[in-house]
Amino acid sequence: MSFMDSDFSNDNYFYDQGKNIDEEIRKCKENIVASGVYDCTETIEEIIQVCVEKEKFNDSFYFINLLLETFPYNSEYWLQKGNIFNAVGNFEEAIFCFNKSLSLNPGDSEALIDRAASEENLGLIEEAKNSFEAVLNTDPNNEEASFGLGMLFQRQENFPQALNYFLKAIELDPEFSEAYYEIGFCYENQNNFSKALESYDKFLEFEPYNPNGWYNRGIVLVKMNKLEKAIDSYDLAIAIKDDFASAWFNKGNALADLGRFDSAIESFKKSLDIDKYDEASSYNIANIYEELGDLINAIKYYTEAMRINDQYYEAYLARGFCYDSSGKYHLALKDFNKAISLSQDNAEAWYAKADLEYSLGQLQEAVTSYKAALKLEPDNYEVWFNLAETLLEMGNWLDAMNAYNECIRINPLDAASYYGKAKINFILSKTQDAVDCLKSAFAIDPSIKTEFAKEYPEIKSSKLFKKLLGEI
Repeated sequence: MSFMDSDFSNDNYFYDQGKNIDEEIRKCKENIVASGVYDCTETIEEIIQVCVEKEKFNDSFYFINLLLETFPYNSEYWLQKGNIFNAVGNFEEAIFCFNKSLSLNPGDSEALIDRAASEENLGLIEEAKNSFEAVLNTDPNNEEASFGLGMLFQRQENFPQALNYFLKAIELDPEFSEAYYEIGFCYENQNNFSKALESYDKFLEFEPYNPNGWYNRGIVLVKMNKLEKAIDSYDLAIAIKDDFASAWFNKGNALADLGRFDSAIESFKKSLDIDKYDEASSYNIANIYEELGDLINAIKYYTEAMRINDQYYEAYLARGFCYDSSGKYHLALKDFNKAISLSQDNAEAWYAKADLEYSLGQLQEAVTSYKAALKLEPDNYEVWFNLAETLLEMGNWLDAMNAYNECIRINPLDAASYYGKAKINFILSKTQDAVDCLKSAFAIDPSIKTEFAKEYPEIKSSKLFKKLLGEI
């Protein structure tokens, strides 16, 4: 009985009723015993295909080995065995089989292309390129080889070279849908967004129900700042594949950028429902709640993000700001310290910690933290200014003066720092220096005169001082 005559030989039946494959395999083996391999060749070839499709690889190897024992010089069977090894991830054995096939049928394009796939999987990039180029040497119009070379260059992020091969592939086959997808990806990575959009649109003409095509199209539209159209693309991706977590996530980002916060939260929550370990969605939900002033829910979702990933320093930092805004200063300080322990090179965490320590009256600790932030960002004006003000409050005049000088180095038109220097010079009895600093401050920002009059009424009314300022 041949496979085609079997009650189970209908292709659709195999697809829908996989539980009967084992019975069909058993019958095929019985027929081979009864009739021999020669008389069952077509049956064996067909059942191998079914076994591969159903991932019954042990049976696939059993049958292909039977064929090769009988027909050891059949290049197609060696090619098929190589592809089975490819399917199970044994790429070394796959290459051996492809080479055997090529020794029997030199220059076979299919064997070379399949061998290149195994070589690439083993990281043998140059060997894979050589295999594809060997195809093009004998068959320059082979679009699969051009496409394969394009993929190799793309994975090396050599997008211009990859693009050349992909364009060659569609020149050879204008309906090569996968090539249009990869062309779009290359253009996108070269920031040629209009061309990328055009390519994804072409891909979707051939593959309108491909969710990845609509998803990538949405990403490009976001980069083109066409957020509403991007959301439409993400919606189409989701309509095709409702559990497409990345599409829900990116849709949430686009909605948030448009200020549609309630809808954005819904999208991020859907993403989180699909992927329970998606700390980024939880973090973004918290961000929106914080933006809306709902600190309770913000803290809840930052905490959830940290539960998923206890190394998520941004979440500790953000929750610390929420605790700070809620007046829970010691919890905030704990979070800032945790953020610093996770990311020593994060100036923002040190800066936040310093400001909080200042608010708690821990001035010396604040100075230490400001200095730690400045080691990472030596040109951060705000940190230098807060350090200067803290040092001034502590009575550390010379260090405060140096900090104000750094502020002026960064921003030469910084009236507040000139005024701070003036106050220190008054304390140090350096009247002329104080006057010079005041003149600079007043010239940059005349409103500081009012502040000066309130802080130093006795000096402001002094005739000598007015004379020094040139007011009389």
